Amino acid sequence: CASLATPRQHRRCCNREVCVLCYSIWGVPVATETSPAAISIRGLRHSYGRQSIGKRGTSAAEVLKGISLDVPEGQTLGLVGESGCGKSTLVKSILRLVQPTAGEVMLRTKADDSNEINVLTASPRELKLVRQRLQVVFQDPYGSLNPRMSVHQTVSEPLQEHFGLSKEACRARVGELLELVGLDPTVSDRYPHEFSGGQRQRIGIARALAFEPRVLILDEPVSALDVSVQAQILNLIVDLQERLGLTYLFVSHDLAVIEHVADTVAVMYLGEIVEFGATEQLFRNPSHPYTQALLSASPVADVDLERKRTRIILRGDTSSGGSTSGCQFANRCQTSAGRSECTESHPELRNIGSGHLAACHFAGV
Repeated sequence: CASLATPRQHRRCCNREVCVLCYSIWGVPVATETSPAAISIRGLRHSYGRQSIGKRGTSAAEVLKGISLDVPEGQTLGLVGESGCGKSTLVKSILRLVQPTAGEVMLRTKADDSNEINVLTASPRELKLVRQRLQVVFQDPYGSLNPRMSVHQTVSEPLQEHFGLSKEACRARVGELLELVGLDPTVSDRYPHEFSGGQRQRIGIARALAFEPRVLILDEPVSALDVSVQAQILNLIVDLQERLGLTYLFVSHDLAVIEHVADTVAVMYLGEIVEFGATEQLFRNPSHPYTQALLSASPVADVDLERKRTRIILRGDTSSGGSTSGCQFANRCQTSAGRSECTESHPELRNIGSGHLAACHFAGV
């Protein structure tokens, strides 16, 4: 790995040291025997009812259109896409904060066990176990905390409800969790308004870790923070994964953040996965026109390289919708002009080599 042009750090996965670059060579979107899926999403669909002005009844707006993904054990799957593509709805569906219209979300309850729970059909007893194993860190570090509850109350609530710990045991455990996320245990009696944005996000992470989860969904956890604070939180997130063996689904619109933390990346557009691949592979050789446009809009630190790059300007926005029978991206695509396949046939997500998938008729051609 050290001989490669851009070596990346090693990470601990399944009790072994696994290089991200090595993984990118054989990485696949579905779990393998060496990296079973912590979460398996199959055919997930969700529609929102929409009231038409001046008309009776409602029309359904399909937001998720058959999403299928695996999040490998001990790794980070990055989910990217512009606003309105369905990222938040996907997260809410996985957490069962909304009830999808179709599909399943299978959660492995133990790393060394084949037992799985379908989150969407779980009984109340199973759902309590799901809440322990699957937790979320929200985007807004202040809005996700109760301003009337102190840090101790916020972090100790799951300890009491799910594990039945005594007050003394809760106090000791809260101190351990605060130290784990880089906060002084003596601040546990303060309230959210007494902290900065980065400190509030650390409190949110500590609350999620109180459940002793196996999987964390990180819904744009640094987008509301200053750049310097973003780096601290990202480093904390990576460190916690290595120390605790966590599995992450990291949602973001910031490609630089995704490149830093993710092992694999799924690109989402209008409720569909349009490209999937190992991080290094996808960033070096994007195959879908939408991914190419996203990367062209992302700034780079090299001034000379930035001047030489060609910016891809997309027409319209996601609200304009896509083709009903063809590619969803055809009306904005910079390469679809004059190609009847793009408007007449819907492209399926297919393997274009080494586990790199793209939903484009001309990807890899």
